[in-house]
Amino acid sequence: MLTPPIKPHVRIRPEPGWSALRLEELWEFRDVLVMLVWRDVKLRYKQTALGVVWVVLQPLVAGAIFAVVFGHFARLPSGGKPYGLFVFAGLLGWNLFAGVLQRAGNSLVTEAKLITKVYFPRLLIPCAAAVSVLVDYSVSLLVMAGLLVWYGVWPGVWLALLPVTTLLTLGLAIGLSLWVSALNVRYRDFMYALPFIIQVGMYASPVVYGTELIPAEWRGVFVLNPLVGVLEGSRASLLGGGSGPLWWPLAISAVVALVALITGALFFRRVERSFADNL
Repeated sequence: MLTPPIKPHVRIRPEPGWSALRLEELWEFRDVLVMLVWRDVKLRYKQTALGVVWVVLQPLVAGAIFAVVFGHFARLPSGGKPYGLFVFAGLLGWNLFAGVLQRAGNSLVTEAKLITKVYFPRLLIPCAAAVSVLVDYSVSLLVMAGLLVWYGVWPGVWLALLPVTTLLTLGLAIGLSLWVSALNVRYRDFMYALPFIIQVGMYASPVVYGTELIPAEWRGVFVLNPLVGVLEGSRASLLGGGSGPLWWPLAISAVVALVALITGALFFRRVERSFADNL
């Protein structure tokens, strides 16, 4: 009688203490990332009548309202550019940041069933949420290109700055969302506080106004907000220049984004062993 072959047993255990990031594992599971992104994009617009039109409609409507309220009635300065174009350029970077922070920050809670049943690097979940927002951002950039043609504005060499500001915005948002998503698993207060924080952050950042509106004695404090550099840089790259110095605010944004990414990833790895139990 033949002895049945002994099947190998693999036991997955959480690593004690502070764990290495193991970025090579993310590459091994890259097909899971693609699947999560594709599923998120499909489900978001699957049962909508307008579909991807919502990606275009939302910032356009918001930009039109801001243009009337802040541009026409309040007459806020726009650096010599049409205010509608000015505010839409600011909304592009802001919507990327806020969208990643909102979706990636809540991604672990929404994917609770998947986390408790299947093993894969949990870091892929907030990353997939961020990439899906980047798809919407790409569509909005096409709308921005149409507006630039309509208004006859050409950014010139400043356009080369757009990939830099986009990467910095994405890095800052992902880094912060790693903290929020990990804390959200145990403390659901973050899920309710996040929309309020995002709303306050919008008016504390140069989205509907420029840095030149801030009194000179307060600008040194204002640029400590890491969103100032990326939003003003993104607007300058699309409109062909800014109304003030950009490199110092961009340097602050780059440092904060790098610190947020590294510390967020390390903290995420530190507490991910308890995700399944808390979810």
